[in-house]
Amino acid sequence: MMTFARVYQMPPRVAAGAFFLSSGLSKTRADRETAQGVHGMAAGTYPFLRKLDPEAFTRLLSKAEIAMGVALLVPAVPSLLAGAALTGFAGGLLGLYLKTPGMREEGSLRPSQQGIPLAKDAWLLGIGLGLVLDELLHR
Repeated sequence: MMTFARVYQMPPRVAAGAFFLSSGLSKTRADRETAQGVHGMAAGTYPFLRKLDPEAFTRLLSKAEIAMGVALLVPAVPSLLAGAALTGFAGGLLGLYLKTPGMREEGSLRPSQQGIPLAKDAWLLGIGLGLVLDELLHR
């Protein structure tokens, strides 16, 4: 049985989905320098990514973000599935925030000025968890 997203789930899905779709589409045009920057930040936190070529990594990230955006924007994708994927992806983004030096004020979870762009990804985790919990509680 196919379950569609509930109407009240769509505003957070659209907000997060549009963000991911835009981010993924912008990375499709990433030049070598941009790819190296994106890859360098990710590989600094997640060393297993060092094995990937920066341009290949950025293409994969672009495709993953586009897929995430579409999954969130299409109501036919079950909210449990979309929310679980978003929660996992957001967890990885927050890992960058927590593990990258200089992103937080010393001895605090508060973001430094350079950490604000990553710290804001907490809202993505909140949306993902909200979708998952809503679906689990409605079963």
